[in-house]
Amino acid sequence: MMSIGPQTNPHNHTGYEHYAKEFDGFTHTHLEGVGCTGSGGNILIKPILDENNETELLKASEQARPGFYEVSFENGIDAVMSVTHNFGIHQYNFNGEKGGLYIDLSFALSNRFVSEEHEIQNNKINGVIDTKTTCHAGTYRFYYEIQLKNIAEISETSDHTLIATAKDNSREVQVLIGFSSVSKEYASQKIEDTSYENLKKKANAEWEKALSRITVEGEEDREDLFYSLLYRGLQSPYIVSEEDGTYPPIDGTLQKTEGTIYSGWAIWDNYREQLPMLSMAYPDRYGDIVKSIENLYAFGKKNWATAHEPAPTVRTEHAMVVLLDAYNKGYEVDIKRIKDSLVKDAERLDYGAPDKALESSYDNWAMAQLMKIDGDTALHNKYLKKALNYKEYWNKDFKDITRNDVDRMQARGLYQGTIWQYRWFVPFDLNGLKQLAGGEGQFLKELDMFFSSHNYNHANQPDLQVPGMYNATKNPWKSQELYRKIMLDTMVQAYFNDNSKGIDPYVGRIYQNKPKGYIRTMDDDAGTMSSWFVMRSLGFSPANIGNPVYYLTAPIFKEMSINYSEGKTFKISVANYDKDHFYVESATLNGEGLNRNWLTQQEILEGGELVIKTSATSNKEWGVNESWVSSIKD
Repeated sequence: MMSIGPQTNPHNHTGYEHYAKEFDGFTHTHLEGVGCTGSGGNILIKPILDENNETELLKASEQARPGFYEVSFENGIDAVMSVTHNFGIHQYNFNGEKGGLYIDLSFALSNRFVSEEHEIQNNKINGVIDTKTTCHAGTYRFYYEIQLKNIAEISETSDHTLIATAKDNSREVQVLIGFSSVSKEYASQKIEDTSYENLKKKANAEWEKALSRITVEGEEDREDLFYSLLYRGLQSPYIVSEEDGTYPPIDGTLQKTEGTIYSGWAIWDNYREQLPMLSMAYPDRYGDIVKSIENLYAFGKKNWATAHEPAPTVRTEHAMVVLLDAYNKGYEVDIKRIKDSLVKDAERLDYGAPDKALESSYDNWAMAQLMKIDGDTALHNKYLKKALNYKEYWNKDFKDITRNDVDRMQARGLYQGTIWQYRWFVPFDLNGLKQLAGGEGQFLKELDMFFSSHNYNHANQPDLQVPGMYNATKNPWKSQELYRKIMLDTMVQAYFNDNSKGIDPYVGRIYQNKPKGYIRTMDDDAGTMSSWFVMRSLGFSPANIGNPVYYLTAPIFKEMSINYSEGKTFKISVANYDKDHFYVESATLNGEGLNRNWLTQQEILEGGELVIKTSATSNKEWGVNESWVSSIKD
């Protein structure tokens, strides 16, 4: 959960803007790329001169890598910081000037501070902080201890702010800070007797281990972009349990576990891409993540955050889809333990708007499958019937694309999309969706029209799955073409979160390894959009969350491997490699010809080698005869 980083003025949703020169200081919690102007931003620490908390901090230079951040200011102050799991060190050099620290315990993004209590003893500060989480929905609590070195005294300037004065201006001031979601005692135990340089090396090694789970070999700029996006995809969820298994669930109690408990959810967004990426590449951790999501149901899950969150979080819709997906991928899910809570969640599903009707139908489909696994035929039939009601809603609002509002953002009460974008949201029954559209021929005609008219919106999630839908037709090569275009080529984007068609569109690359890494209004949403790229750059895309199936496409690298912790490796190679080839000519799996354009999770986790031969022209025969198409079945 601890993430020490700069707080700039102005800033984006994470609290930082690369092009801003003015710094407010440094904060300790960030939730990567979420909406409602972000989340976190706790405990502001600002280096100051002459005990003046208005000291101006203007950036002169900076550098960063996973695990550390370093910056120099125009007034001569240098700041460096590094963090491992819930332990971090800041170090400030005042270069002979009279220095100190301004500490604001009430600081939080978007005025979300609720309350704090703290104690000062010698050069230690410890306490507890409550903060509203994303969109002011719910409250998270964490405990902390701060130990200050080379500090002469700490004085309180208000209820929540302090000034710490340096003892010796020729020496560096150090801040050691520990976090816990359980208690101040656990927070104190996080603090290590180590130097900044040693912590920096440790943090670098931990990130190197996490990122090297996947190795890619190809063009340098593509490698750099890949690891930048993989890094963002690994920012959350956070571990909130202690080493002895103590953890706070979302009902405000303390519990014990034999495993590891995570928090920091954005499931409505990242069930689509980030969680499938973690399930495929990090199975050693994903089992505990699944248990933690199951745990939400056991202790009072809400769609948004509760009053007792152990970390910054967002929302949890489609958690039942995630649990079904996990079960079908071989992860343990105790359905009986949470069955009553699952039923309550299903009975609260909202059909009040056209998009909600399709989203809720998806949840009811997942619920029907979970009840089937549980052996409850009556509930299985009940929720399957509800899921099939999507056809009624689709015919009413989405069939007719000649109406004058189909390309208007938030028409008919939609949340973050258009009728065009939401009409494809039946990932669990593409076979049925084709029939509703008038058969595969008409379905393809309308899908072609959707993309040729620039109705697709990669600035948000509602239609993220649509480029892959050609895989479920006789034209899978069109998905291969689209994936490469969205990843690396020029795209026309006519939509952002706050507009319908009519303003000047964005024309250019969507993913770039630059400070402005995304197009306007495009939130990464806790790694969702980054994971979309990561998966397809390796040649995979989830066919339907809930089924353990991945469609195949042309990777953007020559050699790749997923290096599992138990010693197995799944290697992906591109035969006839050319960086500009993006059509699949043929494929083999472990030396055997592969005519289908999909693999299962189990085939990947078992290890082996996938060889994809690419071409400059489309092979309109490959992947056609053994296609995988989602379909509602009893």
